[in-house]
Amino acid sequence: MEPTFKAALRPEWIDEYGHLSEAYYLVAFGNAIWSLFGRLGIGSDYFKSTGCGLYAAESHVRYLKEVRAPALLETTCLILGVDTKRIHYGGVMRVEGIERATFESVVIHVDTKTGRTAPIPEAAFEQLRTLLQSERPDWSGRSISLAKR
Repeated sequence: MEPTFKAALRPEWIDEYGHLSEAYYLVAFGNAIWSLFGRLGIGSDYFKSTGCGLYAAESHVRYLKEVRAPALLETTCLILGVDTKRIHYGGVMRVEGIERATFESVVIHVDTKTGRTAPIPEAAFEQLRTLLQSERPDWSGRSISLAKR
C-alpha cells in the first residue's frame, strides 16, 4: 500500500504573502491521512456505516520551507505507533522533492453511539501494524517552548 498522497496546491489555500497558508497545511495533511485511513477501511464510509471514527487528540506541525504556487504537494504518511484504541501518525510534505513540512498527530478511535473509546477493527489494526515505522523520525514527539534546554 502506497502511503503517499499527491494533490495540487489550490488557489484558495494561498495567503496574503503568496504562499500556502498555515491552516491549509493541516488540510493537506488531513487529506493525505484520510486517504490512507479510507484504504484501511476506517475512513468516512466506515464512519457512516458504524458510527465509529477517529478523533484528533493532539497535533503538531513544523513549517520548514515555504510552499508557493504552482506546486504539487506530495505527502507521505507514517504510522509511528498504534494500540487498540489510538494511532500516532505523522506526515512529511514535499514539493519538488524538497521537504517543506512535517506533521504528527494522535487520534483516538471513538464509538459515537456510546460517546466512548472503542477498539480499532482488527483488520485495520493489523494493517496499521504492518505499516508501523521501525524507527520514529527525530522530529517526532517534540514539544514547543521558548524555554532554553
